[in-house]
Amino acid sequence: MFLFLVVAMVVVVSAVTLAVVGGGGSDSGGVLPDAAPDHLVDPLPATRPVGRADIEALRLPLALRGYRMSDVDDVLGRVGAELAERDARIAELEVALAGVQADAIGGLDLYKRTGEEPSS
Repeated sequence: MFLFLVVAMVVVVSAVTLAVVGGGGSDSGGVLPDAAPDHLVDPLPATRPVGRADIEALRLPLALRGYRMSDVDDVLGRVGAELAERDARIAELEVALAGVQADAIGGLDLYKRTGEEPSS
């Protein structure tokens, strides 16, 4: 009885294996067709800055053990460059704002100390 179960299990496993790889009279000759690898179709806009919606919509293609490292590196490099550019722009604007505020505060203090009204 045990030998019969082992033979039946081998037959079932063989049949499933042949069905999966396409054997048993198919025109492909039992060879799996080559599948094109998934590549990142860059949904990040090239003509404008990357926004939150762009990052949320981003879907990286899967590889054998997770994500393709080159695709992830490219996306992270692009996002990092955009963040650095924004940080630099924010710093410029903060310096300009501080200068304007210092001028406004300095101008008010000058008029209060002398007691004179500014002449036009």
